[in-house]
Amino acid sequence: MAHLSKDDSMIYAFQNNEDIHRSTASKVFQIEKGEVSREQRSQAKMVNFGIIYGISAFGLSQRLNIKRSKAKEIIDSYFIQYPKVKEYMERSIEIAREKGYVETIMGRKRILKDINSRNAIVRGYSERNAINAPIQGSAADIIRLAMIEIDKMIENEKKINAKMLLQIHDELVFECHKNDQKNNEKLIKKAMTSVSSSEHHMFSIPLEVSLNSGYNWGEAH
Repeated sequence: MAHLSKDDSMIYAFQNNEDIHRSTASKVFQIEKGEVSREQRSQAKMVNFGIIYGISAFGLSQRLNIKRSKAKEIIDSYFIQYPKVKEYMERSIEIAREKGYVETIMGRKRILKDINSRNAIVRGYSERNAINAPIQGSAADIIRLAMIEIDKMIENEKKINAKMLLQIHDELVFECHKNDQKNNEKLIKKAMTSVSSSEHHMFSIPLEVSLNSGYNWGEAH
């Protein structure tokens, strides 16, 4: 395996199936992973998810009920440990300003007509979308690729004996006979993880798929 630098440490964590929030907390608070408290992991989780929405020190302080100075310290430390995240954010905004839109991995465009607005509040909203839309939009691309692949296996190849009922964000809901469950789960998981690469994209980390089952939505979820 090629050596991964500090800049690539988040990729390394995903590749090695680490708890990404614990790993982030370890780096941000500069402690060993085994020393990370539940509170520190929770704070790191909020930063991991909040960063793609352009969360500010004020916003993080409100979410975590901590001082604004402490929130700023956490965010600053995050960007020191993961500088390529900051690079991505700045590059996304720059591209949006030049083109007036951003794209997902499948080339779908999110038009950002206010990206160069003189109004800081309006412009800030578009800047946050410039960062977030390629991520959320690409996630939508991926789940649709998985649905297409699974539909082929149900309708054409007859390998999966199930009905695909619903898509809920990054989840798919199926209905099948109990006797077909194990085989269906194996094939569905394989189909969903297989879309980690296509003619349009290639991921450096694996796609993880978890499965739950039950006789109703409450049991399965």
